[in-house]
Amino acid sequence: MSNNRYMPEFKDEVVKQVLEQLHSVQEVSERLGVSAHSIYKWVKAVKPAKSDTVI
Repeated sequence: MSNNRYMPEFKDEVVKQVLEQLHSVQEVSERLGVSAHSIYKWVKAVKPAKSDTVI
């Protein structure tokens, strides 16, 4: 397992590529050399949980 630390700005850009630009996690992972697992964690951290939505 890698111990890479990524700057918050980098993480924000990666999440933006997945959520706003609709690139796949796999594509971004391969292009940037970041594990897909890390990207999924970053995306989950910024997306509101389904139980957090107000009805």
